[in-house]
Amino acid sequence: MTKKNSSQTDLTEVRKQLAQSQQQQMQNQSQMQEEFGAETDVNEVKKQVQQAEANKNNASGQFTNQFENGSK
Repeated sequence: MTKKNSSQTDLTEVRKQLAQSQQQQMQNQSQMQEEFGAETDVNEVKKQVQQAEANKNNASGQFTNQFENGSK
């Protein structure tokens, strides 16, 4: 019967702990994405705001111009 030295590293145990640690990290990242959502793309938001402004101006175009110019 072979006795293990108590100071000797058990490779199987280390691998098991490493796998558990990696699994925990992935769970934590998943939870953070659920809580905070994905990162916001600032350029995409600016583009959407510009499109909304253009659509707003197009939708009200005739009436806006009529009242701003004081004509009719």
